[in-house]
Amino acid sequence: MIKYRKRRKYKYNLAEDYSYHTGFELVQPILTGFLEMTVEGELLIRKGYSWDGPSGPTRDTPDFMRASLVHDALYQLMRSERLNQNCREEADRIMFKICREAGMSTFRSHVVYRAVRLFGGKSAKPDLKEAP
Repeated sequence: MIKYRKRRKYKYNLAEDYSYHTGFELVQPILTGFLEMTVEGELLIRKGYSWDGPSGPTRDTPDFMRASLVHDALYQLMRSERLNQNCREEADRIMFKICREAGMSTFRSHVVYRAVRLFGGKSAKPDLKEAP
């Protein structure tokens, strides 16, 4: 038997490490090849991490790139079952907060937030598959 995950194409590759304090409190740290999170909620995204940028009917603009990076990393941790599914709403709020900090308009940031709340759930669901 094999275990596998279907992958999408990625558009972006991180050129240097990036750290963001999520506010999550974990029982134990998360350590993967490109993503780490301390028990205090400090997310470290390592140089070389690839992500697909903003999803859905939107544009990849500078005021959305950092938010999409952090949001994609958090969703990846949920898909791989390293971060609990009940963190999804807070991950979406973090994305909204980063969009606003980066200068995205109030209107667009609210639209983006509502879109991930309505349609993002499937992207956070565990994606491990098995085949004989």
